[in-house]
Amino acid sequence: MSELDPEDAKIITLARSTRARAGSAEGAAVRDETGRTYAAATVELPSLKLTALQVAVAMAVSSGAESLEAAAVVTEAAAPDVAAVRDLAAKAPVLVAGPDGAVRTVLAD
Repeated sequence: MSELDPEDAKIITLARSTRARAGSAEGAAVRDETGRTYAAATVELPSLKLTALQVAVAMAVSSGAESLEAAAVVTEAAAPDVAAVRDLAAKAPVLVAGPDGAVRTVLAD
């Protein structure tokens, strides 16, 4: 994969560090239309289960974001559910990286 844009590398780094800090299987980060970033880990409670990407999108929306420029998910899973990202941005790239931060794929529209 070619060299990443510095802003995309930043959200991968945020997703990786959040995943590691929380000891979670997944970490995610999103960048909104103003350039603000939001990072989150998976939430698994008896009454609530959210993917890291869903939490990051919810954080962005609750902070006033109206659109997303990009998202990143750090996971060992094959393909994350990107529906929450698509609710705000039909064409925003979703970078899927392994735990080492290497981008495995970019999901677009």
